[in-house]
Amino acid sequence: MSLGNIPQAVGEPDGDEHPLSNPWCIAATKPGPQKISRFASPESMLAPMGDSPAVPITIRNTWKAVVDHARRYQDFTYVYPVISRRSRGLSIGVNLNPDKQCNFDCVYCEVDRTTPGKARDVRLDQVRDELRWLIDHALSGGLGLEAKFNDAPPEVSRIVRDVAFSGDGEPTMVSNFDVCVEVVAEVLREKGLSETKIVLITDSAGLDKVSVRRGLSLMDAHHGEVWAKLDAGTEEYYRHINRSSVRFDRILSNLLETARVRPIVIQSLFLKTHGQPMSSIELDAYCRRLNQIRDGGGTLREVHAYTLARPTPEAWATRLSAEELSTVAETIRAQTGLRVEEFP
Repeated sequence: MSLGNIPQAVGEPDGDEHPLSNPWCIAATKPGPQKISRFASPESMLAPMGDSPAVPITIRNTWKAVVDHARRYQDFTYVYPVISRRSRGLSIGVNLNPDKQCNFDCVYCEVDRTTPGKARDVRLDQVRDELRWLIDHALSGGLGLEAKFNDAPPEVSRIVRDVAFSGDGEPTMVSNFDVCVEVVAEVLREKGLSETKIVLITDSAGLDKVSVRRGLSLMDAHHGEVWAKLDAGTEEYYRHINRSSVRFDRILSNLLETARVRPIVIQSLFLKTHGQPMSSIELDAYCRRLNQIRDGGGTLREVHAYTLARPTPEAWATRLSAEELSTVAETIRAQTGLRVEEFP
């Protein structure tokens, strides 16, 4: 992996060899970046920082880094930066599925599975090095100077809101998810970002695996959040949209058992298929599933209701308008009493 075309981050050692020029080496531990008060003056925002601002920054749909959520960054294999509306700023993604393996085949997934992935295995030493470098690059202001990020206010790309396991497949399919969490937590501690969230964005199929449960426990100790997919209320619609061989009742059971241990976020994509939105009968069934989780002792922090933002592999899968999505969200609020965040 050649990283010679990436600007050197503040605090990197002098010399010709970047710590990642040998991609399998472990970069030397450096002092964590200076942290600033969330009530600091604008002038102090020029210093390296990792804390959150006093007032959340409005993330605009028109920013290039919001429009383009590509999981590719320079010559990296596993780690990539995005400006995320749901994270409310910079989210550093960790792609545990560079092989593009997934147990869902959603009609709206933009991952091109007709071309080979970048790697077959997850090299944790490389994940560690890529994550270290990108955090340094963001905190020093280098990321905000790049063309993709320079139309957003500088502080957006200099505050790491979370590190999210989200990639070209399902993160929980790896055999050692717990060790992957340990690596991310270690880097965040090293960089002085121990308050930064670790997020798992998951289709929920693997939440019952032993290594995943261990990983979730580690996340709980590091401000972890589980954003778990639920796109349907019935088996039939689930098969139609998510096209998975995983049983729907397993998905529902995993959601319930996970939510009994910690609050989770439900992430649901609503769309039209062949010009028709989810039927009222299906939406009622979806709301009942949410109520069943809560009635069974699970805690749902909120629902992220969103629609298509990028091209889909199926031409008959199309987005909802902001008004249509708002109507869906109002129905969910009325039938469940849950907080619903809309992302049109």
